[in-house]
Amino acid sequence: MKITVINGTEKHGMTYRLKEIFLEEFREKAEITEFYLPKDCPHFCAGCTVCFLTDEKKCKAAEYVQKIEKALLEADLLVFTSPAYVFHTTGAMKAMLDHFGYRWMPHRPAGEMFGKRALVITQCLGAGDTSAAKDIKDSLSWWGISDIHTCSFKLMSDITWEKIPEKKREAMTKSLKRMALKMQAVDYSRPAHTNLATKMKFYMVRMMQSGLGKQDPEYTDYKYWKANGWLDKERPWR
Repeated sequence: MKITVINGTEKHGMTYRLKEIFLEEFREKAEITEFYLPKDCPHFCAGCTVCFLTDEKKCKAAEYVQKIEKALLEADLLVFTSPAYVFHTTGAMKAMLDHFGYRWMPHRPAGEMFGKRALVITQCLGAGDTSAAKDIKDSLSWWGISDIHTCSFKLMSDITWEKIPEKKREAMTKSLKRMALKMQAVDYSRPAHTNLATKMKFYMVRMMQSGLGKQDPEYTDYKYWKANGWLDKERPWR
């Protein structure tokens, strides 16, 4: 089993501690690859649109983005972690997700993503844990992932593990271990189920791509969809 983890911060603080509790159940059973932001993807998207119009490998940040994408595509389970910064995910996480705009369904989604499973872990002091998780889930769902789980926590007392009341620490630990057991019980030899919402997005975009192709048969996204057979009978799910 392969797990790829995208950490929204380099800090080894509360979010790191929560992620480690979850991964503890997999350490001896899985090959785990981790990326820490912004170190492993330090450049903002410049909005040059080269990834949309020509080739994502021509992006100025391609050496970082393509390394992350390779790990994402090869993994059985994707884990994204982020503290809430002003009610949202970290700027570093948002910057990395921006680089994958070309993988959104209206453009050139990777067929492998439709069968992926993902977990989002977020935490905040008082509020913002769920909105931070939504920031990440928005991208994952538009990549084609249907099976997305979340573990979001409100600390309510302190951002230092040792200063959080023992009952609160125990409750968070139990929640993460239950999620780990749930994810361990999955048969990763079979792709995740693609839900109706994802299929509806796919079919709407399929109609759009067909129309764009009539206007310009050389349009990059249209050629990609056509090459995958998605404008005919092929689908990225089983």
